[in-house]
Amino acid sequence: MRRLYVIVFLVVAATAALGLAIAQHSGYVLIAYKTFRYESSLWATLALVAVLWLVVWGIKSLVELVMASSGVVNPWSRRNRSRRVQVAIEHGQLDLAEGRWASAQRHLHRAAEAERQPLLYYLGAARAANELGKYEESDNLLERALERQPQAELAIALNHAQLQTDRGDTEGALTTLQAMRERHPHNAQTLRQLQRLLQQRGDWSALIRLLPELRKDKILSAAELVELERRAWGANLSLAAQREDDGAVGQQSLERAWQQLTSAQRQEPQLVLAYAEQLRQLGAHVEAEEVLRTALKRDYDSHLARLYGLVRGNDPTRQLQAAEGWLKDHPADPGLLLTLGRLCLQNSLWGKARDYLESSLRVQRNPEACAELARLLAQMGDTERSNQLFQEGLGLLDERLLAAPLPVAVRA
Repeated sequence: MRRLYVIVFLVVAATAALGLAIAQHSGYVLIAYKTFRYESSLWATLALVAVLWLVVWGIKSLVELVMASSGVVNPWSRRNRSRRVQVAIEHGQLDLAEGRWASAQRHLHRAAEAERQPLLYYLGAARAANELGKYEESDNLLERALERQPQAELAIALNHAQLQTDRGDTEGALTTLQAMRERHPHNAQTLRQLQRLLQQRGDWSALIRLLPELRKDKILSAAELVELERRAWGANLSLAAQREDDGAVGQQSLERAWQQLTSAQRQEPQLVLAYAEQLRQLGAHVEAEEVLRTALKRDYDSHLARLYGLVRGNDPTRQLQAAEGWLKDHPADPGLLLTLGRLCLQNSLWGKARDYLESSLRVQRNPEACAELARLLAQMGDTERSNQLFQEGLGLLDERLLAAPLPVAVRA
């Protein structure tokens, strides 16, 4: 409140001083130019200048206000264009995230055409068109993106390959990725997408050729790379065995694929298992038995022990003795107990086979052990127990069968 009193006092004092100055010294101003002559007091002239300045300032403010208003009203003004583009971007991104593909394509295409850096909007519009099944439009949008931002060739190509994969054109995606691999040989995303695509296509030979690059550029973790190598080489062994209709030729092809592995890989249980299983399917039981026995002697593995019971070597008695030797160190392995039961069946040791199969089932309820024991009991005359085991084995094969609804019996 005191500040207000002070301001009022100062204004009154200044006004009084100005009035006193005007009364004592009116001043005189004369402006003459050719026929023009202006003559007045100093204070009147100052007042006129102040009024003219206020008029000019008012006109300028009015013009600026009119121009700003026309910018708001005029739909073609720069301000409105920017606002429309921003709205298109917001709507397009939201539509894309929520799966409204047609609206997303329309909004993002509009935003891309208006923006100076349109890449992300073209990619989004291309994805939306791809989801709608408009593959040609999708490709055209990517071509347009490449025209506008040629420096983003790799990013556009990687997105194109993913869209091709999504639409089922794995051949086209492979061509795209291979071209990018040649132009950008150490790009991690290119190699990662190529690896996934080759896995999806089941092209294990090509994936095996890619493995050195994946290892060199550290595309995968050590554990992932080891697992991928095992899977690729295992699948390659299967393909090699199935490449020829003739069993002998197929075995030769399988042997060549096996020899392509390193010495360390030929000792890995998963690859030994794949190799021995293919030998068994080709009818080369003797070779499979020898491979499995050697591997199990070197390093015991339950999966190998289970497969050992499905192959028939030259000497069933020796085969049984080898398996019983492993039992000393692995007495609770259900797979080994199942194998011993099967080997006893091969050697016509019915009672011993029954004991081993019963022991396997006590450790783990397994459909294979159920089926083997059920067959044996049926031949031994215990049909009731045999039928029970067959039913149990069927349920263990797929427990979903027990939960699936059954039709209600219709009475006549």
